[in-house]
Parts: sequence; C-alpha cells; structure tokens
Amino acid sequence: MDIEFLVNMLTRWGHLLFGLTWIGLLYYFNFIQGGYFKSATPEALTDAKAKLAPEALWWFRWGAMFTFITGVILLYFVEKNHQMNSYITIGATFGTFMFLNVWLIIWPNQKIALGMVEGDGPAAGAKALLASRTNTLFSAPMAFCMLAGPHYAGYAKTLASTSTALYTALAVVLILEVNGIVGKQGPIASVRGVIVSSLVLTGVIVAILEMM
Repeated sequence: MDIEFLVNMLTRWGHLLFGLTWIGLLYYFNFIQGGYFKSATPEALTDAKAKLAPEALWWFRWGAMFTFITGVILLYFVEKNHQMNSYITIGATFGTFMFLNVWLIIWPNQKIALGMVEGDGPAAGAKALLASRTNTLFSAPMAFCMLAGPHYAGYAKTLASTSTALYTALAVVLILEVNGIVGKQGPIASVRGVIVSSLVLTGVIVAILEMM
C-alpha cells in the first residue's frame, strides 16, 4: 500500500467533509438565520441567541479550522508533485482569508453580539456581519478555483506563478478582504446581492486568469 497516496486521499476526503460543514453553516447564517432573527419574537430570539447560535458557531469555527488544516496538507502534496497553478493559488488565498475572518473577526465579535462577553453588541454584530458577508462573497470563486486547479481544461494557461494575471487577481482579493475588515457591505448587504456578487466575482477572477 502506498502510504503517501492513502494520506493524500484521506486528507482530500476530510477537506471536503470539513468544508461542507463550514460553508453549509456559512450559508445557513447568511441566508436563513439572519432573516429569522429579524422576524422572531423577543422570546424566540433570546432563546436562539442563548442556545442555537453558540452551538452552530462551534461547528462553524471548527469546520473552518479543520478545512484550513487539511488544505495546508493538500498544498504540500500539490507543491511536492509540481501541480501548483494560479487557480489553486487564488483558491487557497480565498480560503485562507475566509478562515482568518472566522477566527479573528466573526467569532470574537459574535461572542459580544450574542452577549457571551461584554462589549458594544451592535458594533460587534456589524463587524461580524460584514466579515460573514465577505466570506459568502468569496465562497463561489474559492470553490471554482479549487476545482479548476486540477480539473479545468484551461488552467494550463495560468501555470506561471509570477504572471501579471495572478498578481492582478490577488490584488482584487486583497482589496475585497480589506473592505471586509474596515469597509462597508454595499451590494453584499442583501442575500440576493451577495449571491449575485459572488457569482460575478467568480467570472471576474476567471476572466483575469484566462485573458491577461
């Protein structure tokens, strides 16, 4: 038995399972829970914030953690086998920012917003929401890039890791991440807006990597 192949396969399997948990809960928070919190009765809202949200956030943040860890291991195998390309680089960048947003922005501020620790609840909630919306914005292009790396027939055009296209795409991602930390929601404020924006961003990233 090829142990390295087995570890690679098990890591890919784990990466998928953890990623499904993470992104599934990301969509739940943005597409379902947020709307419910706005329309719930005071009693139901209090109960959900005390019991449901903290439990969901536990699975959410640890899903992100283990998705990131398995992703780092997979990048080792990709680099070792000389399979790195611009799509994988961009996808990994999206994923890394999303992971950092969870642990450094969303979780600390959600603890305040839910009353688990002291602080300015409304301000903390706004910061957490902006970062969460940014992660939702990143989710579609991240998934496309990670799949395109090994499977998209056009990826051979973007193998040069120092290409202008790669740096341009990275700059776009960085600008959007900065906005997710200190900017405004803008078009991603609504559920429909963030879905459309995520699909548009996917097209923009692919266009940059394919056409520049």
